[in-house]
Amino acid sequence: MSILTNLKRPEGSWHRKKRVGRGQGSGLGKTAGRGGKGQKARSGNMRFEGFEGGQSPLQRRLPKFGFNPPNRTSYAIVNLGDLEHVFDAGAMVDEAALKQAGLVKGRYDGIKVLAHGELAKKLTVKVNKVSAAARENIEKAGGSVEELPLMAHKPESAAKAHAGKGVKAPRQPRA
Repeated sequence: MSILTNLKRPEGSWHRKKRVGRGQGSGLGKTAGRGGKGQKARSGNMRFEGFEGGQSPLQRRLPKFGFNPPNRTSYAIVNLGDLEHVFDAGAMVDEAALKQAGLVKGRYDGIKVLAHGELAKKLTVKVNKVSAAARENIEKAGGSVEELPLMAHKPESAAKAHAGKGVKAPRQPRA
C-alpha cells in the first residue's frame, strides 16, 4: 500500500528545464527558438493573456459593469409572510425582536418590510422602511406601523469625527 512518504513520480514524467541560447550544439542556440526577426523575436514581446496582435482586446471592448458604491444603504429584508409565521397577535416587531426570531442576520444599515405573503395578525411594526403595500396590509389587519429614522452612524462617533472642525473665530489683532 502506498502512503504519502513512499510516493514517487512516474518514470519519464519529468523533463529538465530547456536552457535556450547556450550555443549551436544545444539545438536552441543563436535565436533561442524564437526564429528570425519580428515582434515575437524581440524582448518585451506582448505575450500577455488576452493580447490580440494590437487589435483592441476583448476585455477593453466590453462595457464595464459591477460597480458597488461605497456609501450605499443596505437593508435587511423581512416579508409579511415571515411576520405571520413567527410573531403572535399583539406583538411588538422591532429590530431586537427580529434578531431574536432569526429573521434578521448579518450587517445592514436598516430593516425594510415588504408585502410578500399575507398578514392576518395585529402587530406593531417599528422598522426603518415599509413598502406601501406592506403598510396597507398591516393596517388592514388592525396593526400599526412606525418608521424609525435611519441612523447613518452613532452620535458619539460623529461628534468625535467632527470635533474641532467648525468655523473658527477670526483672530483679534494685537494692540
